[in-house]
Amino acid sequence: MKIEHFALNVADPAAVAAWYTKHLGLKVVRAVKAAHDMHFLADDGGTVMLEIYHNPPEQVPPYAKMDPLLLHLAFVSKDPEADKTALLAAGATLAADQHLADGSHLVMLRDPWGLAIQLCKRATPMLTAG
Repeated sequence: MKIEHFALNVADPAAVAAWYTKHLGLKVVRAVKAAHDMHFLADDGGTVMLEIYHNPPEQVPPYAKMDPLLLHLAFVSKDPEADKTALLAAGATLAADQHLADGSHLVMLRDPWGLAIQLCKRATPMLTAG
């Protein structure tokens, strides 16, 4: 099986979707503005999607209060330092910046709504094409 999408319940799906498309290179492939304001965002390879929606409203997780290691979205980054700088200028906040012994560089940030996002430049890439 192949992962189609991962879904996140957020308070303002339209704003989150706009920020992720503008600053993380995701692309809206479907938006349903009805009851739950769903936005399906595809990665730059069109192989994985993130669903951003609002339902049920009273159960949006307290992302900003959660340890980033409990839940985070990880993105492959060719230049974590430059991407970190750009995301900080766009309203993200820094949680951690690690250079691992194997040569990997991992940057943990929080988006403007508190959800943890990680930038990963692995010494040995973990993903394969296809």
